[in-house]
Amino acid sequence: MKLSIVTTLYNSAPYLTEFYDRVCATTGQISADTEVILVNDGSPDKSLDVALELHQKDPRVRVIDLSRNFGHHKAIMTGLAHARGDLVFLLDSDLEEEPELLPVFHEALSTNKADVVFGVQQKRKGDLFERLAGTLYFRVFNLLSVQRIPANHITARLMTRRYVAALMQHQEREFVLSGLWVLTGFKQVPIAVTKHHTSPSTYKLRQKFSHLVNAITSFSNKPLILIFYLGSFIMILASLAALDMIIRRLFFGVMLEGWASLIVSIWLLGGITIFCLGVIGIYLAKIFSETKQRPYTIIRDVYERDPPAD
Repeated sequence: MKLSIVTTLYNSAPYLTEFYDRVCATTGQISADTEVILVNDGSPDKSLDVALELHQKDPRVRVIDLSRNFGHHKAIMTGLAHARGDLVFLLDSDLEEEPELLPVFHEALSTNKADVVFGVQQKRKGDLFERLAGTLYFRVFNLLSVQRIPANHITARLMTRRYVAALMQHQEREFVLSGLWVLTGFKQVPIAVTKHHTSPSTYKLRQKFSHLVNAITSFSNKPLILIFYLGSFIMILASLAALDMIIRRLFFGVMLEGWASLIVSIWLLGGITIFCLGVIGIYLAKIFSETKQRPYTIIRDVYERDPPAD
């Protein structure tokens, strides 16, 4: 198998047929030996029905139907695990990322002798709030994470078999793909591309914030280290304040009053304590999740014409 195309489906029915047609027209420029892997991530629309129609029409189309919605990144990893190609082209099916990027990526992969070529948005799509939120996400992540990720990268990427095999060695249940892509290493080459806007983002503000927290706590222990320094800083300030009060009382006979400031201090320290315990709790929850060794996706069915022999 020369080339595998991998994509996930979630509310993708309006785009899927055009996506398939454009992918098939594009892959012909690279290799006739191709497969198209469609991972249905519990889509609530008719994405699975459209995918099965394409499967019946074209034996190169393989459909992996997950038992429910597990999330975009986990569905991607499931699709990559089933890819058989020497090269694997990953992209979203909503046509915001053009299938016609494949020949461009392939030429860059060969020219640079790289293992990964991935797209980076020339200009981040969306309104002002979405652009600012995206910029803030990458800056905060790179500030707190050991693994720096390229800003404004997109899903679309062309990968070699050895890179995909190395990527699949990661066994985390709670992960963020942008971090795993960088953590896996190998030579990776970015290419500036234009990402179109075809549908409203499925990531709401709450989900974006949750994604950021998950990303940071999955790839960095800096929040735990910052808690230590924060506690040390507060302890030093409190010790200096106590020393100041003792000196004033012993040498100047001054006893400071101020119940309001006392209450504010108690609430401030209480809030900081609860926040720090919450950060520690997130890390403990991840340990709890990882130790159970549950699969990150469950496959309900795989539709393919000639499954590989065991």
